[in-house]
Amino acid sequence: MKKAKPLPAYLTKRYHGWKATGFSENRAWYRRLATEGQRPRAMVISCCDSRVHVTSIFGADSGEFFIHRNIANLVPPYEPDGDHHGTSATVEYAVQVLKVAHLIVLGHSSCGGVQGCIDMCKGIAPQLEEKTSFVGRWMDILKPKYELVEQETDPQVQARMLEKQAVLASLENLMTFPFVAEKVDRGELSLHGLWTDIAEGGLEAYHAESGEFAPV
Repeated sequence: MKKAKPLPAYLTKRYHGWKATGFSENRAWYRRLATEGQRPRAMVISCCDSRVHVTSIFGADSGEFFIHRNIANLVPPYEPDGDHHGTSATVEYAVQVLKVAHLIVLGHSSCGGVQGCIDMCKGIAPQLEEKTSFVGRWMDILKPKYELVEQETDPQVQARMLEKQAVLASLENLMTFPFVAEKVDRGELSLHGLWTDIAEGGLEAYHAESGEFAPV
C-alpha cells in the first residue's frame, strides 16, 4: 500500500517505553495470554470517543474485557442478511465462542454521535441525511428514540437523555439476537447498561425495576 506512512515518532517513542516497562515487567503474563488464549468474562460495547477509556474506568488488565467500539455505542437489530455487520459479528464471537458471562453497553456524556442524531431529527444536519453518510445511516438506529426526548427544551438535558436512550436501544437490540436471548433466558448471560459522565468521572447503571439510571 503506497499511501501508508511510517508510524508517527511520538507513538514509536511511547511503544518503546511500554515495551521496556509495562511489557518487560509483565512478560510472563503476556506469554500466558498468548499461549492459553483469551478468557474474558465480559464484553463491553462502548463509543469510539477517545475520552472513554474502558479499561481505566474499571482498572482492567489485558485479557479481562472483550471490547467493541463504534459511534455512540450502538448495537443494530439482528439482521442475518449476508451483508457486512461488524458489531453483530463481534457480539456473535463474544457470546458463541468466548462465552462471556456479561454484555455491558457503556454510554457517555457529550457524545458527538448522539448529538448528530438530535441534529438530524431537528433537520439541521443535512450532511448526515445524505445516503453517502456512514455516520448518518448508523445513527438511524437511534432516531426512533428521539420522540422520547423531543419535548425537553434544555439542549444539555435532552442530549443526556438521548445518550441513555442509546444504551437502552442497544440492550433492546441485543435481545433480538436469538443466541443472546437464549442465554439470557437460561441465566448464562446478563446484560448491563451503563452511562459515564466524562467531566465528573461518574458512572450510572440502568435498573430495569425502576426504569432509571442510578449512580453506581
